Amino acid sequence: MNRVALAALAASAVLFAGAAAAQQPQSQPAPPLIDWDKIQIKTTDLGNKTYMLEGQGGNITVAVGTDGIIMIDGQFAPLSAKIKAAIAAISPLPIKYLINTHFHGDHTGGNENFARDGAVVVAQDNIRIRLAAGTTNGINGGKTPPVPVGGLPTETYIGGSKTVQVGGRTAVLTHIPNGHTDGDSYVYFADANVIATGDTSNNTKKYQTIDFANGGDVRGMIAANDAFLKLGNADTKYVVGHGPLAMRADVQEFHDMLVIARDRVEKLFNEGKSEAEVVAMRPLADLDAKWAVNDSNAVAFTRMVYNSFKRS
Repeated sequence: MNRVALAALAASAVLFAGAAAAQQPQSQPAPPLIDWDKIQIKTTDLGNKTYMLEGQGGNITVAVGTDGIIMIDGQFAPLSAKIKAAIAAISPLPIKYLINTHFHGDHTGGNENFARDGAVVVAQDNIRIRLAAGTTNGINGGKTPPVPVGGLPTETYIGGSKTVQVGGRTAVLTHIPNGHTDGDSYVYFADANVIATGDTSNNTKKYQTIDFANGGDVRGMIAANDAFLKLGNADTKYVVGHGPLAMRADVQEFHDMLVIARDRVEKLFNEGKSEAEVVAMRPLADLDAKWAVNDSNAVAFTRMVYNSFKRS
């Protein structure tokens, strides 16, 4: 493994590079240099043999059964060995399933490495399609090339829910139509009261990318967080896409921000305002003061919300 490598076309936090957002990996005009040797994997015990792993990229959930492990998201390929070591420290059992919550490379970059060890990669089918075809960024037109066939999910579902079971552990995947992307799934472990949201929610207290060029829509993001709040309770642990472990109040705060952004931008869209006009009006200025990383982040998020309404 190279000590210093280019980040694999995905961002590791909710930051925007220039006019683009970090969880939309291809949005960065030039991927940052990351010293992979310095990245450490942090493990948090969520109870009932369920764990959250943090490193560089999307958060990982691990559920240990009696004869194997279910893993949700795999971060970047250069971190696979460290992630495997962190999981081995939890349990020596094999990883039987790796579930992708969406297609961005900071969540799917490890697919091929874990599949090579025998894990079945499971995802909503649009993830397979996006990874196989390559994608285009809606903010700056940047291209992400197709991934090798070994990095594609081999077990997919279309809509509704899918159940994955290993050694007494049950993961229920539910598709979110047009949320962060068009292929999002959230994963519920009822026996641990844990919901893995993928990038439809975060706990960085910053804006989240809405990948509108690949099916993302602010309305789907809101619907997803509505579902999380309805499914969970005061004790639910939310493994969000980025940021520390979230609780109900964190999800509610993120949800409420999205609702305000939707309502303001949709009103202007319905009045016939152009994208440029809406950006110039700065309708989210008060939100930007808290949620935007910088000015280009604020502009990009407004554009993402605006472009959501071009879908209808």
